[in-house]
Amino acid sequence: MAIVGVIGGTGVYDPAWLSNLQEVEVATPYGRVVALQGELSGQTGRVYFLNRHGAGHALPPHRVNYRGNIWALHALGVKRIIATAAVGSLNTAMPPGSMVLVDQFLDFTKSRPATFFDGGDEGVRHTDMTDPYCDASRARLLAVAHELGLPVVMGGVYVATEGPRFESAQEIRAYRILGGDVVGMTGVPEVVLARELGLCYISLALVTNFAAGLSPHPLTHEEVLEVMAEHGQRVKALLQAGLSRLGESYSCACQP
Repeated sequence: MAIVGVIGGTGVYDPAWLSNLQEVEVATPYGRVVALQGELSGQTGRVYFLNRHGAGHALPPHRVNYRGNIWALHALGVKRIIATAAVGSLNTAMPPGSMVLVDQFLDFTKSRPATFFDGGDEGVRHTDMTDPYCDASRARLLAVAHELGLPVVMGGVYVATEGPRFESAQEIRAYRILGGDVVGMTGVPEVVLARELGLCYISLALVTNFAAGLSPHPLTHEEVLEVMAEHGQRVKALLQAGLSRLGESYSCACQP
């Protein structure tokens, strides 16, 4: 059984669906990382949980230790990662409350370290990103959603911005022209780093609002938290039911 890791984004701060929780600390080349190790009820096998933004949502998107987090999960033996994300929608067919299994991204981040391969002892590598997200894992989670009667959109383009500010209305117009469907601040470099280490990575995005210029009112983080509180239980229910399916043996194209 493959070990699965969960990266909890905004509104998903604790793994209440896991039992026998214990804190583990991992020393990485990028600093100390603390994760929670637990088990799914009635099943054997470890699951690891990382709170992306830290205790009390203390870390803004541009200061998250993405390299440390992915390195730590890899060091703990994790083979597959499911990450949650609160996103704004650029697509009127994906209104607030929609859950989306994204399949592509556009990267507009600016200052964050985005690779493990900076030269030196590691050398230089150019990682293929044709299909950034694990198709096999996405299909399995979609099947679980259907079994639970939870509507999930299969496929969408995630636009990654630097943050912590929200985007301007003109930026959103540009991203829509480029084919973006949802916008967030944390999906990159997380997905890139996972692919560099040969990990299967999928992102379950919950739409919390329409993006700037589409929303009828100014954007606030409080609105994001309110919608996550309203719809977050569906995300957690899908995580709880889907983790065992993601831990099963199956092949995919993510391995280097």
